Amino acid sequence: MSDDLSSGLLTGRWTLDAAHSTVRFARKGLWGLITVTGTFGEIAGHADVLADGTARGTLTVGAGSLDTGNARRDRHLRSDDFFGVAVHPKILFAAERIAPEGDAGQVRVSGELTVTGVTRPLTFTARATETAPDGVTLTAEPEIDPAAHGMTWNLARMMRGPARLALTLRFVHTPAAASETSGAADTTKAPDAAAASETSGAADTTKAPDA
Repeated sequence: MSDDLSSGLLTGRWTLDAAHSTVRFARKGLWGLITVTGTFGEIAGHADVLADGTARGTLTVGAGSLDTGNARRDRHLRSDDFFGVAVHPKILFAAERIAPEGDAGQVRVSGELTVTGVTRPLTFTARATETAPDGVTLTAEPEIDPAAHGMTWNLARMMRGPARLALTLRFVHTPAAASETSGAADTTKAPDAAAASETSGAADTTKAPDA
């Protein structure tokens, strides 16, 4: 496998291979003493490669599928203090432009991220870790400001700094005939049990129950 995108990719629809992709989350808590990490278990998406070599696409994440290895904390993260999944079950990133930039295998991704119904611009650099005629894997670590998306709960200011996402996204080329007949195929994957076990030691940053 090569990581060189300079030779170009097949034009048309590329579908996210959710079984071989991950979206992980990390943010410092307890006044920076620990880092809470977790994995989103429900992801889906696609990209359309255009004739000029650029692309656009979408990534959809199930907000309620975030697993930090602590059930009580996960319930709090699903509440209105954070993701408010009852009203906003999906996180959406709409990539308006994906274009080669700089070194071979590097691309600039520009688009809009919608979390809790609040949309903000997001631009970051991604890198191809493998490229084949029918498959490409991109990795990136964009940072987001939770407060900019309405997540302002911060008991005693325990949460520090931005949240960092760790993305590993594998896309496979979808033949034209298949993309025309498949419709919106569900590429959601089940939660990653291994990732959950890795994060089970993370400290509990939830607030105490109301009296």
